[in-house]
Amino acid sequence: MSEDWVETAKAATGRRAADCVEDGMRVGLGTGSTVKHTIIALGERAPDVVCTATSVRSHELATEVGLRVVSPDEITHLDIAIDGADEVSADFYLTKGGGGAHTREKVVATMSDRFIVVVDERKLVDKLGAFGTPVEILPFAPEVTAAWIRDLGASEVAFRQRSSDNGNLLADARFGLIDDPAGLATALSAVPGLVEHGIFSKELVTEVMVAGRGGVSVLPAPHEGAGPQGGA
Repeated sequence: MSEDWVETAKAATGRRAADCVEDGMRVGLGTGSTVKHTIIALGERAPDVVCTATSVRSHELATEVGLRVVSPDEITHLDIAIDGADEVSADFYLTKGGGGAHTREKVVATMSDRFIVVVDERKLVDKLGAFGTPVEILPFAPEVTAAWIRDLGASEVAFRQRSSDNGNLLADARFGLIDDPAGLATALSAVPGLVEHGIFSKELVTEVMVAGRGGVSVLPAPHEGAGPQGGA
């Protein structure tokens, strides 16, 4: 699969997701190379919607194309959120955070009645873990927090050079293939100093739109969808 083909596929998937947005909706805009096409498509169509964004760069792009973007506290609840993922497991757990926005992305996904994940077929995996698990860590005691993450089984916690939009540190924890993402998510959530991790519960996901060689396919999640009950 050439990179040119992948970019075309991402554009098709992002635009397909934009078609799900209707006038009057409150919309969560994710972060990444596929959702970029969703935002551009919405700007072209200019539906009567109000949006909130998961990152500074998505906020800037949405504003640039003419969408109304407000803070999550101004919107409080979302009808739909659209975002990408770094991995989608066979049972619909996600790895997110390659772009460092997973804390805000999890807030926005949990605010939404419908959470659409847009990916190309390379992101589909049997189990999470090969990508690594992004984590956001307070700058207060990062090495202490990293040691606690290693105690949970991470072979490495590699800090990135840049910070999150929240001003915290970003790192990638290497657990290998993850047999129990729900259990690991719960354990990570209990680590002091760890602001958020990039394992997203399958309960958050409503559907996954996948760009493949034959076009865009839609994989409905085998449950009732997203919302505050969605878990880790």
